Amino acid sequence: MAKKKAIVKDDKSIMIDVLLEFLKDKNIDNATLTSVMEDVFRNMIRKKYHSDSNYNVIVNVNKGDIQIFRDRIVVEDGEVEDESTQIPLSEALKIDEDFAPGDEVSEAVDIKEFGRRLVLSAKQLLAQRIKDLEKSNVFETYKAQLNQIIIGEVYQVWRNEILVIHNGNELILPKEHQIPKDKFNKGDTIKALILEVKMKNSSPYIVISRTSPIFLERLMEQEVPEILDGLITIKSIVREPGERAKVAVESYDDRIDPVGSCVGIKGSRIHGIVKELRNENIDVINYSSNPQIFVERALTPAKASYSIIDEENKQISVYFKPDQISLAIGKGGINIKLASKLTGYIIDVFREPDPNEEDVDLDEFKDEIEEWIIDTFKEVGFDTAKSLLNLSVEEIHRRTELDKNLIRQVLDILEAEFEEDNDEFYEDDEL
Repeated sequence: MAKKKAIVKDDKSIMIDVLLEFLKDKNIDNATLTSVMEDVFRNMIRKKYHSDSNYNVIVNVNKGDIQIFRDRIVVEDGEVEDESTQIPLSEALKIDEDFAPGDEVSEAVDIKEFGRRLVLSAKQLLAQRIKDLEKSNVFETYKAQLNQIIIGEVYQVWRNEILVIHNGNELILPKEHQIPKDKFNKGDTIKALILEVKMKNSSPYIVISRTSPIFLERLMEQEVPEILDGLITIKSIVREPGERAKVAVESYDDRIDPVGSCVGIKGSRIHGIVKELRNENIDVINYSSNPQIFVERALTPAKASYSIIDEENKQISVYFKPDQISLAIGKGGINIKLASKLTGYIIDVFREPDPNEEDVDLDEFKDEIEEWIIDTFKEVGFDTAKSLLNLSVEEIHRRTELDKNLIRQVLDILEAEFEEDNDEFYEDDEL
Protein backbone atom coordinates (compact mmCIF):
# COMPACT_ATOMS: atom_id res chain seq x y z
CA MET A 1 0.00 0.00 0.00
CA ALA A 2 1.32 3.40 -1.02
CA LYS A 3 2.39 5.61 1.85
CA LYS A 4 1.96 9.35 2.20
CA LYS A 5 4.07 11.30 4.60
CA ALA A 6 4.01 15.07 5.17
CA ILE A 7 7.13 17.00 6.11
CA VAL A 8 5.96 20.20 7.84
CA LYS A 9 8.24 23.19 8.43
CA ASP A 10 7.37 25.86 11.02
CA ASP A 11 7.72 28.73 8.55
CA LYS A 12 6.05 32.12 9.01
CA SER A 13 5.19 33.72 5.71
CA ILE A 14 7.35 36.63 4.65
CA MET A 15 4.10 38.23 3.52
CA ILE A 16 2.78 38.61 7.04
CA ASP A 17 3.78 42.31 6.97
CA VAL A 18 1.62 42.88 3.87
CA LEU A 19 -1.26 41.01 5.44
CA LEU A 20 -1.16 42.98 8.69
CA GLU A 21 -0.77 46.30 6.86
CA PHE A 22 -3.89 45.83 4.79
CA LEU A 23 -5.94 44.29 7.57
CA LYS A 24 -5.80 47.52 9.59
CA ASP A 25 -9.28 49.07 9.72
CA LYS A 26 -10.45 46.91 6.79
CA ASN A 27 -13.84 45.34 7.05
CA ILE A 28 -12.94 42.17 5.13
CA ASP A 29 -14.14 38.84 6.46
CA ASN A 30 -11.59 36.04 7.06
CA ALA A 31 -13.18 33.64 4.57
CA THR A 32 -12.85 36.15 1.72
CA LEU A 33 -9.32 37.12 2.71
CA THR A 34 -8.28 33.46 2.95
CA SER A 35 -9.64 32.80 -0.53
CA VAL A 36 -7.79 35.80 -1.99
CA MET A 37 -4.48 34.87 -0.39
CA GLU A 38 -4.75 31.29 -1.54
CA ASP A 39 -5.44 32.48 -5.07
CA VAL A 40 -2.41 34.81 -4.97
CA PHE A 41 -0.09 32.00 -3.90
CA ARG A 42 -1.50 29.60 -6.46
CA ASN A 43 -0.82 32.24 -9.09
CA MET A 44 2.81 32.34 -7.91
CA ILE A 45 3.05 28.54 -8.12
CA ARG A 46 1.64 28.51 -11.66
CA LYS A 47 4.18 31.11 -12.77
CA LYS A 48 7.07 28.93 -11.54
CA TYR A 49 5.79 25.40 -12.19
CA HIS A 50 3.09 26.07 -14.85
CA SER A 51 0.55 24.08 -12.82
CA ASP A 52 -0.75 24.05 -9.26
CA SER A 53 -2.76 20.83 -9.45
CA ASN A 54 -0.45 18.94 -7.06
CA TYR A 55 0.03 21.83 -4.62
CA ASN A 56 -1.94 22.57 -1.47
CA VAL A 57 -2.01 26.08 0.00
CA ILE A 58 -3.03 26.42 3.65
CA VAL A 59 -3.75 29.91 4.96
CA ASN A 60 -4.36 30.77 8.60
CA VAL A 61 -5.40 34.42 8.62
CA ASN A 62 -5.64 34.65 12.40
CA LYS A 63 -2.07 33.43 12.96
CA GLY A 64 -0.63 34.82 9.76
CA ASP A 65 0.60 31.34 8.74
CA ILE A 66 0.85 30.47 5.05
CA GLN A 67 2.08 27.00 4.13
CA ILE A 68 2.53 25.41 0.72
CA PHE A 69 2.69 21.64 0.28
CA ARG A 70 3.74 19.83 -2.88
CA ASP A 71 2.65 16.25 -3.59
CA ARG A 72 5.02 14.12 -5.71
CA ILE A 73 5.11 10.45 -6.67
CA VAL A 74 8.24 8.40 -5.94
CA VAL A 75 9.83 6.87 -9.06
CA GLU A 76 13.04 4.92 -9.70
CA ASP A 77 16.17 6.97 -10.18
CA GLY A 78 16.59 7.95 -13.85
CA GLU A 79 12.84 7.65 -14.57
CA VAL A 80 11.87 11.22 -13.51
CA GLU A 81 9.99 12.90 -16.38
CA ASP A 82 8.56 15.85 -14.45
CA GLU A 83 10.37 17.17 -11.40
CA SER A 84 7.29 19.06 -10.30
CA THR A 85 5.16 15.90 -9.95
CA GLN A 86 7.79 13.18 -9.49
CA ILE A 87 10.66 12.63 -7.04
CA PRO A 88 13.52 10.11 -7.51
CA LEU A 89 13.68 7.26 -4.98
CA SER A 90 17.15 8.24 -3.74
CA GLU A 91 15.89 11.73 -2.80
CA ALA A 92 12.74 10.32 -1.18
CA LEU A 93 14.81 7.96 0.96
CA LYS A 94 16.68 10.95 2.39
CA ILE A 95 13.35 12.14 3.70
CA ASP A 96 12.21 8.77 4.99
CA GLU A 97 13.83 5.33 4.63
CA ASP A 98 10.41 3.67 4.24
CA PHE A 99 9.53 5.33 0.91
CA ALA A 100 9.23 3.07 -2.15
CA PRO A 101 8.35 3.65 -5.84
CA GLY A 102 4.65 4.57 -6.17
CA ASP A 103 4.44 6.27 -2.77
CA GLU A 104 3.26 9.88 -2.54
CA VAL A 105 5.47 12.41 -0.78
CA SER A 106 3.96 15.61 0.59
CA GLU A 107 6.54 18.18 1.56
CA ALA A 108 6.42 21.80 2.61
CA VAL A 109 7.83 24.27 0.11
CA ASP A 110 9.92 27.17 1.38
CA ILE A 111 8.62 30.40 -0.15
CA LYS A 112 12.23 31.44 -0.74
CA GLU A 113 12.42 28.74 -3.42
CA PHE A 114 10.19 30.88 -5.66
CA GLY A 115 12.84 33.58 -5.90
CA ARG A 116 12.79 37.21 -4.92
CA ARG A 117 11.10 38.45 -8.11
CA LEU A 118 8.13 36.07 -7.87
CA VAL A 119 7.69 36.78 -4.16
CA LEU A 120 7.73 40.54 -4.78
CA SER A 121 5.21 40.10 -7.59
CA ALA A 122 2.96 38.06 -5.28
CA LYS A 123 3.18 40.72 -2.57
CA GLN A 124 2.13 43.41 -5.06
CA LEU A 125 -0.71 41.25 -6.35
CA LEU A 126 -1.87 40.57 -2.79
CA ALA A 127 -1.84 44.29 -1.99
CA GLN A 128 -3.83 45.07 -5.13
CA ARG A 129 -6.36 42.29 -4.51
CA ILE A 130 -6.97 43.49 -0.95
CA LYS A 131 -7.39 47.05 -2.19
CA ASP A 132 -9.92 45.78 -4.73
CA LEU A 133 -11.68 43.90 -1.95
CA GLU A 134 -11.84 47.06 0.10
CA LYS A 135 -13.29 49.03 -2.84
CA SER A 136 -15.85 46.31 -3.45
CA ASN A 137 -16.74 46.27 0.21
CA VAL A 138 -17.25 50.07 0.24
CA PHE A 139 -19.39 49.82 -2.88
CA GLU A 140 -21.62 47.11 -1.40
CA THR A 141 -21.87 48.90 1.95
CA TYR A 142 -23.16 52.13 0.42
CA LYS A 143 -25.30 50.35 -2.12
CA ALA A 144 -27.14 48.77 0.81
CA GLN A 145 -27.63 52.29 2.23
CA LEU A 146 -29.07 53.76 -0.98
CA ASN A 147 -31.75 56.40 -0.27
CA GLN A 148 -30.72 56.59 3.38
CA ILE A 149 -29.42 59.63 5.26
CA ILE A 150 -25.78 59.91 6.32
CA ILE A 151 -24.01 62.50 8.43
CA GLY A 152 -20.52 63.35 7.25
CA GLU A 153 -17.87 66.03 7.48
CA VAL A 154 -17.09 68.57 4.79
CA TYR A 155 -13.51 67.95 3.67
CA GLN A 156 -13.18 70.17 0.63
CA VAL A 157 -15.43 72.80 -0.99
CA TRP A 158 -15.05 73.27 -4.73
CA ARG A 159 -16.97 75.35 -7.21
CA ASN A 160 -19.09 72.52 -8.62
CA GLU A 161 -19.09 70.00 -5.79
CA ILE A 162 -18.31 69.34 -2.15
CA LEU A 163 -16.15 66.45 -0.96
CA VAL A 164 -17.62 64.84 2.17
CA ILE A 165 -15.88 62.29 4.40
CA HIS A 166 -18.07 59.59 5.93
CA ASN A 167 -16.55 56.67 7.88
CA GLY A 168 -13.25 57.35 6.15
CA ASN A 169 -14.80 57.24 2.66
CA GLU A 170 -15.15 60.06 0.13
CA LEU A 171 -18.65 61.08 -0.95
CA ILE A 172 -19.52 63.71 -3.55
CA LEU A 173 -22.21 66.38 -3.20
CA PRO A 174 -22.58 67.97 -6.68
CA LYS A 175 -23.70 71.59 -7.06
CA GLU A 176 -27.06 70.54 -8.53
CA HIS A 177 -27.79 68.50 -5.41
CA GLN A 178 -27.08 71.37 -3.03
CA ILE A 179 -29.87 73.60 -1.76
CA PRO A 180 -29.29 77.07 -3.30
CA LYS A 181 -29.03 78.59 0.19
CA ASP A 182 -26.50 75.98 1.35
CA LYS A 183 -23.17 77.34 2.53
CA PHE A 184 -20.61 74.91 3.95
CA ASN A 185 -17.03 75.28 5.06
CA LYS A 186 -14.33 72.69 5.65
CA GLY A 187 -14.96 70.82 8.90
CA ASP A 188 -18.73 71.46 8.94
CA THR A 189 -21.09 68.60 9.69
CA ILE A 190 -23.40 67.85 6.78
CA LYS A 191 -26.54 65.74 6.47
CA ALA A 192 -27.50 64.31 3.06
CA LEU A 193 -29.10 61.38 1.25
CA ILE A 194 -27.14 58.64 -0.52
CA LEU A 195 -28.54 59.11 -4.02
CA GLU A 196 -26.27 57.12 -6.33
CA VAL A 197 -23.61 54.43 -5.90
CA LYS A 198 -21.56 53.26 -8.85
CA MET A 199 -18.05 52.23 -9.87
CA LYS A 200 -16.06 54.91 -11.68
CA ASN A 201 -12.51 54.23 -12.86
CA SER A 202 -12.54 51.01 -10.78
CA SER A 203 -13.34 52.92 -7.58
CA PRO A 204 -16.61 53.49 -5.72
CA TYR A 205 -18.29 56.77 -6.68
CA ILE A 206 -20.94 57.80 -4.16
CA VAL A 207 -23.19 60.78 -4.89
CA ILE A 208 -25.20 62.36 -2.08
CA SER A 209 -28.07 64.84 -2.33
CA ARG A 210 -29.85 67.47 -0.27
CA THR A 211 -32.38 68.36 -2.99
CA SER A 212 -33.99 64.95 -3.56
CA PRO A 213 -37.63 64.60 -2.43
CA ILE A 214 -36.53 61.36 -0.74
CA PHE A 215 -34.22 63.40 1.50
CA LEU A 216 -37.27 65.27 2.82
CA GLU A 217 -39.12 61.96 3.18
CA ARG A 218 -36.33 60.47 5.31
CA LEU A 219 -36.15 63.61 7.46
CA MET A 220 -39.88 63.31 8.12
CA GLU A 221 -39.47 59.66 9.04
CA GLN A 222 -36.89 60.69 11.62
CA GLU A 223 -39.11 63.40 13.12
CA VAL A 224 -42.53 61.73 12.89
CA PRO A 225 -42.69 58.29 14.59
CA GLU A 226 -46.12 57.60 13.07
CA ILE A 227 -44.55 57.62 9.59
CA LEU A 228 -41.77 55.24 10.60
CA ASP A 229 -44.33 52.95 12.27
CA GLY A 230 -46.50 52.91 9.14
CA LEU A 231 -49.48 54.64 10.77
CA ILE A 232 -49.07 57.57 8.38
CA THR A 233 -48.09 57.11 4.73
CA ILE A 234 -46.35 59.68 2.56
CA LYS A 235 -48.15 59.45 -0.78
CA SER A 236 -45.96 61.87 -2.73
CA ILE A 237 -43.47 64.71 -2.31
CA VAL A 238 -42.45 67.54 -4.64
CA ARG A 239 -39.86 70.20 -3.94
CA GLU A 240 -38.40 73.43 -5.18
CA PRO A 241 -35.28 73.09 -2.98
CA GLY A 242 -34.85 75.92 -0.51
CA GLU A 243 -38.14 77.54 -1.57
CA ARG A 244 -41.19 75.34 -1.13
CA ALA A 245 -42.21 71.70 -0.79
CA LYS A 246 -45.53 69.91 -0.77
CA VAL A 247 -46.05 66.60 1.00
CA ALA A 248 -49.24 64.55 0.62
CA VAL A 249 -49.89 62.30 3.62
CA GLU A 250 -52.60 59.81 4.52
CA SER A 251 -53.59 57.89 7.64
CA TYR A 252 -55.51 54.63 7.67
CA ASP A 253 -56.50 55.22 11.27
CA ASP A 254 -59.34 57.73 11.67
CA ARG A 255 -58.06 58.60 15.12
CA ILE A 256 -54.83 59.99 13.70
CA ASP A 257 -54.68 63.37 12.03
CA PRO A 258 -51.87 62.92 9.48
CA VAL A 259 -51.27 66.63 8.91
CA GLY A 260 -51.31 67.51 12.60
CA SER A 261 -49.01 64.61 13.47
CA CYS A 262 -46.48 65.67 10.83
CA VAL A 263 -46.49 69.33 11.80
CA GLY A 264 -46.53 68.72 15.56
CA ILE A 265 -47.73 70.99 18.35
CA LYS A 266 -46.95 74.57 17.32
CA GLY A 267 -44.88 73.19 14.46
CA SER A 268 -42.46 71.39 16.78
CA ARG A 269 -41.89 68.46 14.43
CA ILE A 270 -41.68 70.30 11.15
CA HIS A 271 -39.54 73.16 12.47
CA GLY A 272 -36.31 71.13 12.59
CA ILE A 273 -36.84 69.92 9.02
CA VAL A 274 -37.53 73.44 7.76
CA LYS A 275 -34.31 74.63 9.40
CA GLU A 276 -32.29 71.77 7.88
CA LEU A 277 -33.68 72.66 4.44
CA ARG A 278 -32.68 76.33 4.74
CA ASN A 279 -36.17 77.61 5.66
CA GLU A 280 -37.90 75.76 2.86
CA ASN A 281 -41.67 76.22 3.28
CA ILE A 282 -43.28 72.79 3.68
CA ASP A 283 -47.00 72.37 2.95
CA VAL A 284 -48.27 69.13 4.49
CA ILE A 285 -51.49 68.16 2.71
CA ASN A 286 -54.11 65.57 3.54
CA TYR A 287 -54.24 63.21 0.56
CA SER A 288 -57.57 62.43 -1.10
CA SER A 289 -58.44 59.90 -3.79
CA ASN A 290 -60.90 62.49 -5.11
CA PRO A 291 -58.77 64.48 -7.61
CA GLN A 292 -60.78 67.69 -7.26
CA ILE A 293 -60.44 67.71 -3.49
CA PHE A 294 -56.77 66.75 -3.74
CA VAL A 295 -55.98 69.54 -6.23
CA GLU A 296 -57.82 72.15 -4.15
CA ARG A 297 -55.87 71.05 -1.07
CA ALA A 298 -52.60 71.02 -3.03
CA LEU A 299 -53.03 74.72 -3.83
CA THR A 300 -52.76 75.61 -0.14
CA PRO A 301 -52.28 78.19 1.36
CA ALA A 302 -54.93 79.50 -1.06
CA LYS A 303 -58.55 78.47 -0.39
CA ALA A 304 -60.44 77.44 -3.52
CA SER A 305 -64.10 78.28 -4.08
CA TYR A 306 -64.77 75.39 -6.47
CA SER A 307 -63.22 73.49 -9.38
CA ILE A 308 -64.20 71.96 -12.70
CA ILE A 309 -62.33 68.83 -13.80
CA ASP A 310 -61.52 67.47 -17.26
CA GLU A 311 -60.57 63.92 -16.37
CA GLU A 312 -59.89 62.88 -19.95
CA ASN A 313 -57.16 65.49 -20.40
CA LYS A 314 -56.03 65.39 -16.75
CA GLN A 315 -56.80 69.09 -16.48
CA ILE A 316 -58.66 71.03 -13.81
CA SER A 317 -59.87 74.61 -13.54
CA VAL A 318 -59.90 75.99 -10.02
CA TYR A 319 -61.77 79.17 -9.10
CA PHE A 320 -60.76 81.53 -6.29
CA LYS A 321 -61.89 84.76 -4.77
CA PRO A 322 -59.76 87.72 -5.93
CA ASP A 323 -57.67 87.88 -2.75
CA GLN A 324 -56.71 84.20 -3.12
CA ILE A 325 -55.45 84.28 -6.71
CA SER A 326 -51.89 85.40 -5.93
CA LEU A 327 -51.62 82.82 -3.12
CA ALA A 328 -52.76 80.04 -5.44
CA ILE A 329 -50.21 80.94 -8.11
CA GLY A 330 -47.39 81.77 -5.71
CA LYS A 331 -44.22 83.78 -6.26
CA GLY A 332 -42.98 83.07 -9.76
CA GLY A 333 -45.77 80.51 -10.17
CA ILE A 334 -44.07 78.12 -7.73
CA ASN A 335 -47.23 77.16 -5.80
CA ILE A 336 -49.31 76.16 -8.81
CA LYS A 337 -46.27 74.44 -10.36
CA LEU A 338 -45.69 72.22 -7.31
CA ALA A 339 -49.42 71.51 -6.91
CA SER A 340 -49.54 70.32 -10.51
CA LYS A 341 -46.52 68.04 -9.97
CA LEU A 342 -47.96 66.68 -6.73
CA THR A 343 -51.37 65.81 -8.19
CA GLY A 344 -50.44 64.99 -11.77
CA TYR A 345 -53.05 67.42 -13.14
CA ILE A 346 -52.65 70.50 -15.32
CA ILE A 347 -54.08 73.23 -13.12
CA ASP A 348 -55.59 76.47 -14.36
CA VAL A 349 -56.45 79.15 -11.83
CA PHE A 350 -59.37 81.51 -12.42
CA ARG A 351 -61.03 84.33 -10.57
CA GLU A 352 -64.44 83.39 -9.25
CA PRO A 353 -67.04 85.28 -11.33
CA ASP A 354 -68.89 88.01 -9.48
CA PRO A 355 -72.59 87.96 -10.51
CA ASN A 356 -72.82 91.68 -9.81
CA GLU A 357 -69.81 92.53 -11.91
CA GLU A 358 -70.28 93.37 -15.58
CA ASP A 359 -68.15 91.47 -18.09
CA VAL A 360 -67.80 91.41 -21.86
CA ASP A 361 -67.56 88.36 -24.10
CA LEU A 362 -64.30 88.22 -26.08
CA ASP A 363 -66.26 87.83 -29.32
CA GLU A 364 -67.33 91.46 -28.89
CA PHE A 365 -63.74 92.51 -29.64
CA LYS A 366 -63.40 90.86 -33.09
CA ASP A 367 -63.14 94.27 -34.71
CA GLU A 368 -60.00 95.05 -32.69
CA ILE A 369 -58.52 91.60 -31.96
CA GLU A 370 -57.84 89.01 -34.67
CA GLU A 371 -60.13 86.00 -34.50
CA TRP A 372 -57.31 83.44 -34.21
CA ILE A 373 -56.08 85.19 -31.07
CA ILE A 374 -59.55 85.10 -29.53
CA ASP A 375 -59.83 81.40 -30.45
CA THR A 376 -56.49 80.75 -28.74
CA PHE A 377 -57.79 82.36 -25.54
CA LYS A 378 -61.01 80.34 -25.71
CA GLU A 379 -59.12 77.06 -26.07
CA VAL A 380 -57.63 77.53 -22.59
CA GLY A 381 -60.82 78.76 -20.94
CA PHE A 382 -60.65 82.55 -21.42
CA ASP A 383 -64.09 83.53 -22.75
CA THR A 384 -64.50 87.02 -21.30
CA ALA A 385 -62.49 90.18 -20.89
CA LYS A 386 -62.37 89.96 -17.10
CA SER A 387 -61.07 86.39 -17.25
CA LEU A 388 -57.94 87.81 -18.90
CA LEU A 389 -57.67 91.05 -16.99
CA ASN A 390 -57.60 89.16 -13.69
CA LEU A 391 -54.36 87.40 -14.64
CA SER A 392 -50.79 88.55 -15.20
CA VAL A 393 -49.06 88.63 -18.58
CA GLU A 394 -46.75 85.84 -17.39
CA GLU A 395 -49.65 83.57 -16.43
CA ILE A 396 -51.51 84.16 -19.71
CA HIS A 397 -48.28 83.49 -21.62
CA ARG A 398 -47.78 80.24 -19.71
CA ARG A 399 -51.23 78.99 -20.62
CA THR A 400 -51.44 80.20 -24.22
CA GLU A 401 -47.77 80.48 -25.27
CA LEU A 402 -48.69 83.69 -27.09
CA ASP A 403 -46.11 86.45 -27.46
CA LYS A 404 -45.98 88.61 -24.33
CA ASN A 405 -46.09 91.87 -26.30
CA LEU A 406 -49.18 90.62 -28.12
CA ILE A 407 -50.80 89.77 -24.79
CA ARG A 408 -50.05 93.26 -23.47
CA GLN A 409 -51.69 94.81 -26.56
CA VAL A 410 -54.80 92.68 -26.01
CA LEU A 411 -54.97 93.64 -22.33
CA ASP A 412 -54.66 97.32 -23.26
CA ILE A 413 -57.65 96.97 -25.60
CA LEU A 414 -59.71 95.23 -22.92
CA GLU A 415 -58.79 97.74 -20.22
CA ALA A 416 -59.71 100.61 -22.54
CA GLU A 417 -63.18 99.12 -22.95
CA PHE A 418 -63.84 99.18 -19.21
CA GLU A 419 -62.33 102.64 -18.83
CA GLU A 420 -64.79 103.90 -21.48
CA ASP A 421 -67.66 102.27 -19.60
CA ASN A 422 -66.55 104.00 -16.41
CA ASP A 423 -66.31 107.37 -18.19
CA GLU A 424 -69.83 106.97 -19.54
CA PHE A 425 -71.02 106.07 -16.05
CA TYR A 426 -69.56 109.23 -14.55
CA GLU A 427 -70.97 111.40 -17.37
CA ASP A 428 -74.45 109.97 -16.81
CA ASP A 429 -74.04 110.52 -13.12
CA GLU A 430 -73.23 114.18 -13.66
CA LEU A 431 -76.35 114.61 -15.78
